[in-house]
Amino acid sequence: MKVIIVGGGWAGCAAALSARNQGLDVVLLERTDMLLGTGLVGGIMRNNGRYTATEEMMAMSGGELFEVIDQNLLHKNIEFPGHSHADLYSIAHIEPAVKDHLLKKGIEIGLQTRISAVKMTHNRIEAIVGKKAGEQFEIDGDVFVDTTGTAGGPANCNKFGNGCVMCVLRCHSFGGRVSLAAKAGVQELVGKKDGQHGAFSGSCKLLKESLSPELHHQLNTEGVALVPIPSSRRIRGKLALKACQQYALSEFEENVILLDTGHAKLMSPFFPLEALREIPGLEHARYEDPYSGGMGNSIRFVAMSPRDDTLKVKGLDNLFCAGEKAGLLVGHTEAICTGTLAGFNAAGYLNKRPGLMLPDTLAVGDAVSHVRKQMFEKNELGQKFTFSGSVLFDRLKKRNLYTTDRQKITDRVEKAGLTGVFAG
Repeated sequence: MKVIIVGGGWAGCAAALSARNQGLDVVLLERTDMLLGTGLVGGIMRNNGRYTATEEMMAMSGGELFEVIDQNLLHKNIEFPGHSHADLYSIAHIEPAVKDHLLKKGIEIGLQTRISAVKMTHNRIEAIVGKKAGEQFEIDGDVFVDTTGTAGGPANCNKFGNGCVMCVLRCHSFGGRVSLAAKAGVQELVGKKDGQHGAFSGSCKLLKESLSPELHHQLNTEGVALVPIPSSRRIRGKLALKACQQYALSEFEENVILLDTGHAKLMSPFFPLEALREIPGLEHARYEDPYSGGMGNSIRFVAMSPRDDTLKVKGLDNLFCAGEKAGLLVGHTEAICTGTLAGFNAAGYLNKRPGLMLPDTLAVGDAVSHVRKQMFEKNELGQKFTFSGSVLFDRLKKRNLYTTDRQKITDRVEKAGLTGVFAG
């Protein structure tokens, strides 16, 4: 029995591991030449409620990727405005480490592989058709997982944003995102807020060596730097455009906030380069991702799939989804959590096991169900949800689900009867 996963970001990698741990043959297809997608320029883990979610997944034996991340950290337990106990991984080392881990587990990885069509029988996908290295291919599968994300291609960034700014998704080189769910005839949802479709990615990356020696040193040693922005150079209203609303605090408007992930992670969706270079320490700043970060960023949340709390896509018998494809969930931790659940339930589908729905007594389970209810029952497509801030983190605190006490988390998982549930 074979599981086919389309999309090699954090969610796709997590789904591949989860399904493989259930003893199935797994093929992971990715349109570019590297895994991890936006994880190639991300890097923030365990901040705020992400700590709780990570430890829940580990207690359920769904923490393999978190363990790989922990082996590739640059900084541990740092603080920055609105965020506590954050870890920052090395964007230079994480992708090869994840790829090696997947290969050692026996997962087949197809890079530079694009799908173009699906073959179906009634409501069931039987095979996908596409191209690899210019050659046409067709691959049969028993169950499929869509982790293709919600950003790109360039046409969407031109239509909904400030134009293509040449981001890490590299649509021009490898072609824009292709949605497996859409190819199978699913009507996908578009995030909307105050007339704006989707949302800008929440941060840019500066070449660390382009900063002043003092800032460079501070990032290397402390992992974080705050540089005040003169009031005349502050860009009002920009924070509301971000996908990452957990960083939409006044401190992020009044300061340049930099985090060290290998690059200098600038916590803003964009910042005009000339204005940025007038700030002390940033006189020679240069963008690394997106290359035109002075004018915009990639646009996300323009292609989400209707699904249930097992992450099965509605209307299709054998398609699951995870990551941003599963709704308005923002972040690497969120992608790994949903990917692990989707891969497990894809395997369960083949083993004729009822789909696992994580209970709302767990932070992860509450997020999966709450986001679905907000999107599909209340038609709320303007909010963004993340364990690390904004409305979901507030909800977790209100429901006493947020904690950094590992024993409490372990006991909570045990009480739910889910200790080690994702183990093979």
